[in-house]
Amino acid sequence: MSLRICGNRQIKTLPGLATRPTPARVREALFNIWQGTIANCRWLDICTGSGSMGAEALCRGAASVTGIEQSAKACAIIHQNWLQVANSSQEFKILRGNAIAKLASLSPQQFDRIYFDPPYASDLYEPVLNAIASQEMLAPKGEIAIEHSRERSAGPISGLEICRHKVYGNTALTFYIRCSDSPTGVET
Repeated sequence: MSLRICGNRQIKTLPGLATRPTPARVREALFNIWQGTIANCRWLDICTGSGSMGAEALCRGAASVTGIEQSAKACAIIHQNWLQVANSSQEFKILRGNAIAKLASLSPQQFDRIYFDPPYASDLYEPVLNAIASQEMLAPKGEIAIEHSRERSAGPISGLEICRHKVYGNTALTFYIRCSDSPTGVET
């Protein structure tokens, strides 16, 4: 299977339902929201799946992209996809394994944009966000976007604050910033 990303480029995906690629409408919306902030950013993609979000970030000029993915088969495809779209000045790496353990191995690195898309029924949401906050992995003025089902509500996380929430059909995106970076209100 394949999927199209920025610039009408085609990337590979795993066959079957092992991964759930972010819908094109949601990808487009996220990159419109983060427009102007991707070039030269440090991007972290947690529960990377096919790598489509990291590939989009590379196509849009991210300086570096790091992915965390549990599946060995998915990691191989992600590596191929990112190799295909990255230019010689961009860095990327994919880490295979448990998201919490791999986050700990990345500390004290900071990231400007973090995209987190676990399986919707997963119990990873709160532990991963707590790990990011406690390890101060989000750069000042950075932002986290979590993808989740429309029915799931995103809760408060110590050290992080929700700055916006968007719904696209059955998919929702909730955005967090560091508490010290708080705007005057939450955008919906």
